[in-house]
Amino acid sequence: MKFVIAVFATIVMGSGADAFTAGAGRSARVASVSVKDKIAGELDIPCEDECALESYPNMPPSVHPGVVTGQALVDLLEDAKKRGYAIPAVNCVSSSGINACLEAARKNDAPIIIQFSSGGAQFYGGKGLDNKNYAAAIAGAVSGAFHVRTMAEQYGVPVILHTDHCAKKLLPWVDGLLAASERYYEKHGEPLFSSHMIDLSEEPIEENIEICKDYLKRFAKIGLLLEMELGITGGEEDGVNNEDVALEDLYSKPEEIFQVYDELTPISDMFTVAAAFGNVHGVYSPGNVKLEPKILTRAQAYITEKLGDKAPADKKPVKFVFHGGSGSDVNDIQEAIGYGVIKMNIDTDTQWSYWEGIKNFEEKWHDYLQAQIGNPEGPEKPNKKYYDPREALRAAEVNTVNRLNQCYADLKCVNILGLGVAKEAENVLGPRRGGLPV
Repeated sequence: MKFVIAVFATIVMGSGADAFTAGAGRSARVASVSVKDKIAGELDIPCEDECALESYPNMPPSVHPGVVTGQALVDLLEDAKKRGYAIPAVNCVSSSGINACLEAARKNDAPIIIQFSSGGAQFYGGKGLDNKNYAAAIAGAVSGAFHVRTMAEQYGVPVILHTDHCAKKLLPWVDGLLAASERYYEKHGEPLFSSHMIDLSEEPIEENIEICKDYLKRFAKIGLLLEMELGITGGEEDGVNNEDVALEDLYSKPEEIFQVYDELTPISDMFTVAAAFGNVHGVYSPGNVKLEPKILTRAQAYITEKLGDKAPADKKPVKFVFHGGSGSDVNDIQEAIGYGVIKMNIDTDTQWSYWEGIKNFEEKWHDYLQAQIGNPEGPEKPNKKYYDPREALRAAEVNTVNRLNQCYADLKCVNILGLGVAKEAENVLGPRRGGLPV
């Protein structure tokens, strides 16, 4: 397996004498990325207007358009905790979904977290590609990462490039992505990804922490952030079924959260904790999900007391992540943000919004989508402009942007960057041969 990962990293990122060396004589926290260092410059893609900015009016100076890593990532998350907003994190399986996220981020003048699950990454690479040793999932995530890096700058928004749940059996997948980030760091001074989630919540807590410590040591050398899960998120997502988990496992204990904080902090402060406070993946009928956000504030108070004079002034030493956010009551969401939640995962709701956009498009143009020739306007009228895949996919994107607008409002993550209202895009090429306006 290590040989496969090494070969893959060499193919994707280069080879030879520039192999990664721990530390590599560089700071693992890259403070900022100048315009000339952006991928737009590397690929000779015009970088104008907001793309050309090196910072934002309302953000720490290190935070810039494009993928943020290292110190810029830390500064962005600290800003979220300080100003009381959380960043939506959306699982993506296609470039279309990624573009919808970027569009929504710019419309809301805010950052976005784009993330891949192992299954989503495999789909991005293509279901026709063999996934032995997670090769397709590794290739798909790397391919998606380069798409995000290329387009995030063009949209002019800061993006955290993340991977979602990685259970113990999936660690070889993250190993492959970490190898790619180490190679990218050697060439560019920052990792390919911003962060990875290691989800060992089903393992004994001691084993969970020990494995996370090993990864954090390696992450810290190149400025990667670790997201670890403590306690179990209920429900079902991407093939992981926790619908029958014991109720007590859905709620983390302050002592456990402090144990994580106490053991990880000496290695690096670049970690977040997905603590369980009744979170459930999926959308369920009202009353079936019992969130207890106060678990988070009790943990913050417990750790603050333990730290004494070393505690941060805001008395929120931990940056929390909210999993299972789809369908949650907005009051619970905003209460959790007040207790130090800086990220909320959005998956089920955006899956539905994407499909609903396609469903509504089909309903609207149903009679034009039943054959290549022939519609209500005449038996010989062509239907190409209706079944052009761009039409249905654009309808899905627009519906998803609208759903994310609601997410941004719920997370109090609107008008964060200081860019103001986004300009309307000018589709200067226009619809081909009279097609619908995509």
